[in-house]
Amino acid sequence: MRVNIFLLGILSVSGLYGQTAREIVHTADAKMRGNTWQAQISIQTVRPTWSRKMTVKTWVKGTDLAMILIQSPAKDKGIVYLKRKKEVWNWMPSLEKIIKLPPSMMSQSWMGTDFTNDDLVKESSVVNDYDHSIAGDTIIGDRTCYIIQMLPKPDAAVVWGKLLVCIDKKDFLELHTRFYDEDGSLVNTMNASDIKIMDGRLIPTRFEMIPADKPNQKTVMVYISVMYNRPLEDAFFTTEKMKMLNE
Repeated sequence: MRVNIFLLGILSVSGLYGQTAREIVHTADAKMRGNTWQAQISIQTVRPTWSRKMTVKTWVKGTDLAMILIQSPAKDKGIVYLKRKKEVWNWMPSLEKIIKLPPSMMSQSWMGTDFTNDDLVKESSVVNDYDHSIAGDTIIGDRTCYIIQMLPKPDAAVVWGKLLVCIDKKDFLELHTRFYDEDGSLVNTMNASDIKIMDGRLIPTRFEMIPADKPNQKTVMVYISVMYNRPLEDAFFTTEKMKMLNE
């Protein structure tokens, strides 16, 4: 990536582009989601003196319904997260207990990784909870990208104070994101790569989340398999179903 990623074209205005910033973000978000999607994902947490890998299975329908099942390692197997609209639950099989996560927990680390709870279950909406503007252009690899600035709406309950997102102009791939806190300090940087066709869609399949203030630390998420637009009933996304996924 060019060093001056956020200096190029910073004076550009959205009127110069064929699509509004919100439309660009919506197109990129819809491309990754589909109407429904199911995926098996490998997640590796890297620390200066150790690393840990887990595998998860996810089911997502639209922007309101999501389920995540931890498949490995053995000590975490069977843990489930469920999102229904703005509510998120966690099933802990070792405790045989379902816990409803309060909004204050959405900014906390998900399973010890560098992703937050909000990043994984998408409790906030990148389309509806932010105001969007085009800040300019940049080039990532051989792809020309929009630079989109996203600021939370006044009444939105979101984790981040600002997002800067680079979205490929041709295929609407989100290739780079910077996450800022309410004070404007950079917290995390996410890079997307390994662009492949998965179930007929061209998408990034590798995502690295890198904390700004923690050297030699990152979390790498890799899509092993993805299925789009398979039927998923709303009734699948229930607290009762959480307990049955490992049966």
